[in-house]
Amino acid sequence: MVKFLKYQWELFWLALGFFSRIPIPQSTPYSEERMNRSGRYFPLVGLALGAIVYAGYWAFSYVLPIEVAVLLTMILSVLLTGAFHEDGLADMADGIGGGMTVERRLEIMKDSRLGTYGTITLILALFLKWQLLVTLFGSSLISPVLVLLIGYGLSRAVAVTLIYDMKYVTDSAGSKSKPLAQRQTLAEFWCAIAIGVTPLIGIPPVPASIMLVSMMILRVLFQIWLDKRLGGFTGDCLGAVQQVSELTLYIIMLMMIQ
Repeated sequence: MVKFLKYQWELFWLALGFFSRIPIPQSTPYSEERMNRSGRYFPLVGLALGAIVYAGYWAFSYVLPIEVAVLLTMILSVLLTGAFHEDGLADMADGIGGGMTVERRLEIMKDSRLGTYGTITLILALFLKWQLLVTLFGSSLISPVLVLLIGYGLSRAVAVTLIYDMKYVTDSAGSKSKPLAQRQTLAEFWCAIAIGVTPLIGIPPVPASIMLVSMMILRVLFQIWLDKRLGGFTGDCLGAVQQVSELTLYIIMLMMIQ
């Protein structure tokens, strides 16, 4: 049992090191197999990031107006993740928006330069997130910590479970996501979901069910869309799905408290 728990803890450290800029112990063992297995803890990384970001908001909101506090909170989030998911959203927007064939779309997505589609998508997404969080945090009907834990945890569960039943279409040997995205077992699929839905325990059953079903539908629609446009997924697509899922959850929360 001790060996099993130690292994799981090491997998979590790998996931934290991959999906964030938070330092992890240098002694953490690494292999492509372990990196692949660590994907189950992507939603747990989201919960950890959500907790840290909430702590930042709590401190900022004591001395600053809510609009400024939320903006600083978003900056903190980007610093913690290295804009990992936002970068994926922008790259996917450039690729799918600017390419007429699957090959061309994948080629554009590998380009480090930011294009028109990616720029517009990123600006609108960040502004929308700021506006949604300002409104949600200003409401007394839902706690900011729950908003962030649900948004950060469940959105990452939606993204990482795409690995289970989709084809990884990036063939670049230097792809950072390649060790993670090769395969996912059914047990890891359900582990990620179980972690991602945990924050929903903190809200009433009906809103929780609405958000859960909405994420299931969103996942199916994204899978169909990505299969049609790319023939599968890339690491950028996972980042994009995370961002879109997070924004969708905030929109649903806002609709339910109006």
